[in-house]
Parts: sequence; structure tokens; C-alpha cells
Amino acid sequence: MLRLEIVTPSGRAFSGDADMVTLPSTSGQIGVRPRHMPMLTRIEPGEVIVRVNSQDEVLAIGEGLAAVTGDRVSIVTDMAIKAADIDEEKVEDARRRALARLADKVSDEEVATVNASLARALAQLRVKKRRRP
Repeated sequence: MLRLEIVTPSGRAFSGDADMVTLPSTSGQIGVRPRHMPMLTRIEPGEVIVRVNSQDEVLAIGEGLAAVTGDRVSIVTDMAIKAADIDEEKVEDARRRALARLADKVSDEEVATVNASLARALAQLRVKKRRRP
């Protein structure tokens, strides 16, 4: 078993055991199983799949870092939301606002902030749409 901890600025988003964790690194999806080699990687907005007893729990996740040490996966990220908790209408509104803001003349710093918001919104929408019952 793996121990998975996901921490965001607002607190612990997930803490539990898993048979396997799949996460979105900057070089592609990474699958982590028990006794995985130690590593540190940047993660990008996407989905984390937590497999426990052949059942998957899915979270939308933002940018951050993941550390793998033996039987432990620690993720520090700016956002982590369980698929079931994503409010699709609210996220779609955030996506529209971000796109409208990008259409305005904004500074480079604002572009980076708006792009990060847009990436988080798109990650949530992808997870929600893929995980509809």
C-alpha cells in the first residue's frame, strides 16, 4: 500500500492509502505503485487517480510538486478537488471570466495569473466531464 497526502493552501485535500496513484507530471502521466523509486517532480493541472481495491477516486489538481519516497506520495498543489465536488457551472463561469480577461490588454504578470486560473478551470472541467455517471 501507498500512503497519499495531498495538501493545498486551504488544508489537507486527501489523506489515505492507495494501491496505485496516477498523477500528471510535466513530462506526462506517472503511475506510482508501492516501492516506487524515490523522485521529485513538478505536476501540472490535470487529474490524479487514486486506485484502492480496484476502485478509482479522481481529483482535479492544479500546479505543484509531488515527492515519492518508498511507500509514500506527497503532493503540494494550489488546488485539489474531488470529481464529485466540482461545480461545473461555477467552473465554466470562471473559465469564461478568464478568457474574457485575456482578451483585455493586461500586463505580463496578469496574463500569468489568468492563465493559471484558466488551467485550473479547464482541469476541473475535464475531470468532471470524463467522470459523469
